Amino acid sequence: MDAILTYVNGLDPVWQKEYADAVGGEVMAKRYRDWGTLKYLLRGIEKHIPSIENVFLLVSGDSQVPDWVNRDTVKVVRHKDIIPERFLPTFNSTTIEMFMHLIPELGEEFLYFNDDMFPVMDCPKEDFFRDGKAVIGFAHHLFAGGKYKKRVRNSDHEARRALGMKPGLTFVRPQHTCSPMMKSQSEAVYGFAKEEIFRRVSRLRTTENFNQYLFVDYLYYKGLTYPGKISNKHLSPAVHSAETIVSNILNPSTKMICINDVHMEEEDFRKYRDMVNDAFEKHFPEISRFERH
Repeated sequence: MDAILTYVNGLDPVWQKEYADAVGGEVMAKRYRDWGTLKYLLRGIEKHIPSIENVFLLVSGDSQVPDWVNRDTVKVVRHKDIIPERFLPTFNSTTIEMFMHLIPELGEEFLYFNDDMFPVMDCPKEDFFRDGKAVIGFAHHLFAGGKYKKRVRNSDHEARRALGMKPGLTFVRPQHTCSPMMKSQSEAVYGFAKEEIFRRVSRLRTTENFNQYLFVDYLYYKGLTYPGKISNKHLSPAVHSAETIVSNILNPSTKMICINDVHMEEEDFRKYRDMVNDAFEKHFPEISRFERH
C-alpha cells in the first residue's frame, strides 16, 4: 500500500509568481496557507500506518519541497510529471486529483491524503483495504446545494456513466478522510472519461469540476468497496478553540483528525499554528525516515 500526499506552500515566491502570472488577484490564504505540519503527517504515517511502503509527495515544483524532506525516502512528483502541459500551472486540487493515478511507480492500492489529514492512532491496513476491496463509508444526498456538493454530484454521475448506469435521484459522497483507491480501477474510469475530464479541468475550482470521488464512486458502483468508516474527527478554528484541537492531538479519541483552515486574522492564525505544531511535536517527538537527519 502506497500513499500520495498533495501539498502546497502559498508563501513560496516561485509559486506566488506562477499564481500572479496565471490568475492574478489575491491568493485565498485558507486554501494555500502552510501550517508547517507536513512533517507530522509523515511521522503519523510512519508511526500509525506502517503498512504504507512508498510515499509520494505531489507538488507544483521543486521549490515547494521543504528542505528537511528526505528525497531518498519521499518520492517527489511534480505536476508536470503527470498533468498535461496545457492544464498547467494549476491551483485547483480537483484538477490535480484527476491525474494522481498516472504516477509511474504507484502501487495498485494507495491512500490519498490532503495535507490537513493526520493519523493519530494506529491504523492497520484492514482499515483501508479488506479482501481486495476499499473500505469506505458513503452518505447519500438528494440535493446538491453549494459548490462542493455540485462537484460531488458531477463525480457520482460520471462514475455511473462509466459503468453504463443512468444518474440516480440521489448521489453518494464518500467519507471525508484519506481515500483508499486502486490504480487499475482509476485507470479504467480515466480511460473512459478522459475527454470529459479534460473538458472540465480548470486552474481554479468551478462547479463543473469532478473531484477524486469520481474514482472512489466508481469502486462503489462496481462493487469494489467494503462498507466501513475509519474513526475521524474534523476540527476547525471556525468552531473549535486552539485548546480543543490540541487536546484532540495529545489525547485522540479517533484514528484520524482533519484540521481545516478558515479565514482568520494573521495573529489568530499564528496562535493556532504554533499551538498545533507544539502539540504535534509532543505526539510525534521522533524524526521519521522521511526527514533528513
